[in-house]
Amino acid sequence: MTAVSLGMPTIPPRPLAQRRKSRQIVVGRGDKAVPVGGDAPVSVQSMTTTVTADVNATLQQIAELTAAGCQIVRVAVPSQDDADALPIIAKKSQIPVIADIHFQPKYVFAAIDAGCAAVRVNPGNIKKFDDKVKEIAQAASDAGVPIRIGVNAGSLDPRLLKKYGRPTAEALVESALWEASLFEEHGFRDIKISVKHNDPVVMINAYRMLAEQCDYPLHLGVTEAGPAFQGTIKSAVAFGALLAEGIGDTIRVSLSAPPVEEVKVGIAILEALGLRERGLEIVSCPSCGRAQVDVYKLAEEVTAGLEGLKVPLRVAVMGCVVNGPGEAREADLGVASGNGKGQIFVKGEVVKTVPESKIVETLIEEALKIAEEMEAAGVVSGEPRVSVAE
Repeated sequence: MTAVSLGMPTIPPRPLAQRRKSRQIVVGRGDKAVPVGGDAPVSVQSMTTTVTADVNATLQQIAELTAAGCQIVRVAVPSQDDADALPIIAKKSQIPVIADIHFQPKYVFAAIDAGCAAVRVNPGNIKKFDDKVKEIAQAASDAGVPIRIGVNAGSLDPRLLKKYGRPTAEALVESALWEASLFEEHGFRDIKISVKHNDPVVMINAYRMLAEQCDYPLHLGVTEAGPAFQGTIKSAVAFGALLAEGIGDTIRVSLSAPPVEEVKVGIAILEALGLRERGLEIVSCPSCGRAQVDVYKLAEEVTAGLEGLKVPLRVAVMGCVVNGPGEAREADLGVASGNGKGQIFVKGEVVKTVPESKIVETLIEEALKIAEEMEAAGVVSGEPRVSVAE
């Protein structure tokens, strides 16, 4: 009888859905260029919390975001001092810088002149914005700078609020498409659109409607999502629903937390959906009456011991012999614990059995061996995955 291999599966999971067909824009130039839309991977953005006029603080935060995996960063430009700081920030940042403009259309032109990679405009709160579209379109076109039309529930055009009574999905979409049409009248289509709302259900419906009515790349966001836990849940639910349908080309998780945390959550969402190569992933059981070891402690110690690992690695930390062997076998590395000892699995095979006191130490040793082999082979975690629209 031929032996059946119980090692790791070799077939990667299928994408949840084909990507929506969208036109592609390019944010930035040269080695800083990040394509958005089309067949480009979904990119992760964040926004600085510093006063933009404080150049050193802003560049420091951009460097931290870059190190965390952020691909595009947005800076606020509410004043002339902020606008004056843009040239040096745009030049020294290692990733594309988008200027976020509200209230004063003159800062749109300042951002373009400063060499920003793109400009985000909120039509609902820029004075006489519609009257300036022709000039903005011309300046952006001449400089090769894309425009994001960013519609927010909290700053919707008063005319639409009056028409719909509140910021409904229909109101958000109508605002975005109206402004896009004004740019189209002047031949400008280097546009990205967002229609953000703090309610994930309204936000999801708005993006679904928008996806059906245009081919522009879409920037996903749940605006004012809340503190870290609540905002993470809202963003994961909303982004998961849309990205699973192939809708979305770039994302920004909005949290009342340091912006680096936004990037971590955004990357984790893409990894969970198979849209980005995963990094370190700990698969651990929730524990139950069958557990014969302290699973919580084991998982925490293994996570802490492997922090900063630069390769994609799935580690299973299991507390009993019911689901433990199966989960451990499916992971790159794992342990199935019971009766004061743990079976250590590497790539689906049992390599040793160790006392409970040695489980964490052994898992870390084996993980570092695997990581060394993967690094030698050029494998790096967090690499975007391309999903081609068909």
